[in-house]
Amino acid sequence: MNAIELLKADHKVVAELFKKVEATTESEHPAIFAKIKAELDVHAHIEEVIFYPKLKAEGNKELIDIVLEGIEEHRQVKMFLKEIAALVDDSEKFEPKLKVLIEDVEHHVKEEENEMFPLVTDQFESDVLDELGAEMEEEKENFRESATAVATGR
Repeated sequence: MNAIELLKADHKVVAELFKKVEATTESEHPAIFAKIKAELDVHAHIEEVIFYPKLKAEGNKELIDIVLEGIEEHRQVKMFLKEIAALVDDSEKFEPKLKVLIEDVEHHVKEEENEMFPLVTDQFESDVLDELGAEMEEEKENFRESATAVATGR
């Protein structure tokens, strides 16, 4: 799977979790949020350690500017994820922050898919995107294994 297909697939998984939030009661949101956080953590990681550095190193100025904005948006999303994780027992604060997180992530995804990805497709050969995708899939697996090991104390 090439890098863009992989990232779009991640976006779709998260969008489905967001729909679940909208379709369920507040009591179910903390469990759904845990899944959202896990997905966003690994997605941001592979973008930040593999995808974005490649784009910054070899993309044109327009692409680099979008990447820098994406990095800042990741910083904000990570901040929200940390804050929301600490509020799962306080629905009065948890719910509004979850709503803002969803809005921020949807905005970020829209920019990536509508602005960044077309530039990437124009500036990088398909074999490069395939290699990046393979590298990102492997890193995703390593990240999940590490997160599981930390969570289970292994």
